[in-house]
Amino acid sequence: MRTSYCGLVTEQQLGQTVKLCGWVQRRRDHGGLIFIDLRDYKGLVQVVCDPEHLEMFKVAKDVRNEFCVQITGLVHARPAGTENTNLTSGNIEVMCYELVILNASLTPPFQLDDENLSETTRLTHRVLDLRRPQMQYNLRLRYKVAMEVRKYLDAEGFIDIETPMLTKSTPEGARDYLVPSRINTGQFFALPQSPQLFKQLLMISGFDRYYQITKCFRDEDLRADRQPEFTQIDCETSFLGEQEIRELFENMIRHVFKEAINVSLDKPFPVIQYEEAMRLYGSDKPDLRVKMEFTELTDTMRDVNFKVFSTAAMTEGGRVAALRVLGGAELSRGDIDFYSEFVKIYGAKGLAWIKVHEVMKGRDGLTSPIVKNLHDDSIASILQRSGAKDGDIIFFLADKAKIVNDALGALRLKIGHSDFGKNHGLFEAGWCPLWVVDFPMFEYDDSESRWVACHHPFTCPKDEHIDYLDTTPGKCLAKSYDMVLNGWEIGGGSVRIFEEEVQSKVFRVLNLQEEEARAKFGFLLDALKYGAPPHGGIAFGLDRIVTMMVGADSIRDVIAFPKTQRSQDLLTQAPSPVHDRQLRELHIRLSKTEELTKF
Repeated sequence: MRTSYCGLVTEQQLGQTVKLCGWVQRRRDHGGLIFIDLRDYKGLVQVVCDPEHLEMFKVAKDVRNEFCVQITGLVHARPAGTENTNLTSGNIEVMCYELVILNASLTPPFQLDDENLSETTRLTHRVLDLRRPQMQYNLRLRYKVAMEVRKYLDAEGFIDIETPMLTKSTPEGARDYLVPSRINTGQFFALPQSPQLFKQLLMISGFDRYYQITKCFRDEDLRADRQPEFTQIDCETSFLGEQEIRELFENMIRHVFKEAINVSLDKPFPVIQYEEAMRLYGSDKPDLRVKMEFTELTDTMRDVNFKVFSTAAMTEGGRVAALRVLGGAELSRGDIDFYSEFVKIYGAKGLAWIKVHEVMKGRDGLTSPIVKNLHDDSIASILQRSGAKDGDIIFFLADKAKIVNDALGALRLKIGHSDFGKNHGLFEAGWCPLWVVDFPMFEYDDSESRWVACHHPFTCPKDEHIDYLDTTPGKCLAKSYDMVLNGWEIGGGSVRIFEEEVQSKVFRVLNLQEEEARAKFGFLLDALKYGAPPHGGIAFGLDRIVTMMVGADSIRDVIAFPKTQRSQDLLTQAPSPVHDRQLRELHIRLSKTEELTKF
């Protein structure tokens, strides 16, 4: 039906007859001539309809936006001065002599080149939204990324093995999506949060290099980088250590970025311990494009008269930290007040500050409402540790460590990404990958008065920390690692526990009694007894990687048919009620709203 794509017609085809198929982007009637911008995923071409071909011209008069048409015509050079340098086909036009309407279209609810569409409109009319050039590019790049992943892993000896979508509910942090079984009354499958257990079983089965680009499901509150169903590049390998696994998959990301978007990530990725990342950036996924670090002050603020600082410094789990902002003394009081309100979003009660005018004058060279409550030694420590220079501002937060980390970390990004930050050299554009390693094995949940796994309960502790499982679990570090890129975690994994005895110890730390552990994970515990090999792996978020590559704000822009933040599909109107007959077959009866609320 066609001899070329619209966007690929060039001067090389001058004088040739072409057949093109696509959608009408725009129709312009100039009286004697009708111009049609014809579009396919390769781009646009200008089609000229001359009344000399009367039958064709009559059809052209009926054509409207988004009609699907076929044209036959002769490739001409555009008249001098009318070329369009933004198009591959911008130096030519097609003089049409045959036009077929393959299918008419209703008037679209929006223009495809409208840049101010609401997301609700886009998701409700997703089929039309996907015709837009940016969405075509996004999804085709997604395909390319997936293909490059497959090429790399295939060359490294990995094989693609599917794992079940209907499996056992073994909660791993988020809520499971449950699927009732019609045949087994009162029992449920769960959709997998990840293939974690199955890929470990595959290692025990002798498939020493497995991968899968697969759907995962988590019933959790959503945000820009979350979806109830998302796509994971899931990988596992046997007989490799932590360092070797990181090297293997660092090279994979390097390969994918080069082949998919021609970005060279040539330098070795920096490796930062989790503890250091929290100390310097307040985040386990630091954005290294922002050129600011925290200054630790907890130890120097225990004896100051400023209660906000001294109380936090003297409290177990408290922290006092500062953020030096180069050139920040020029910030207005309104700017400072704005940032003070901003940090409250993250639980902070307020934001202290000192403007540095003349470092050499010490106290006398500073402007701040808090300086009078700080002794000379503490002021000297602040200036020396932060490296403050004339014209800077130093922001402070004092509270529980988590609040300080979250709030000051968010402030660091807020300032760094702002116009002020970019103009003052606080932000350096580019790609900044790194590894964050040595995460804690456990964290204590005060609400449940027990230890919980920071990653998942199958993560192996550091060899030298295994004894801590019996004595001080809080000291135990894991053989875990996250790959971070520009402030987004794009992949994470660990070396797995491969000895049943160690796995049982971890379950005991998590207060998972033997009976409960066997009920949930008995099949894994049994398999570990049959010569399980040392193994480990990693999973990458395909959606997140492509989102970063295309510069989108949300992973919804790289998923063909995504859900909203309320887990709804506006196109198909899912989730939706089902017929009572279907519920009866599943032995399910819905409670009335008031009964459910009371329950």
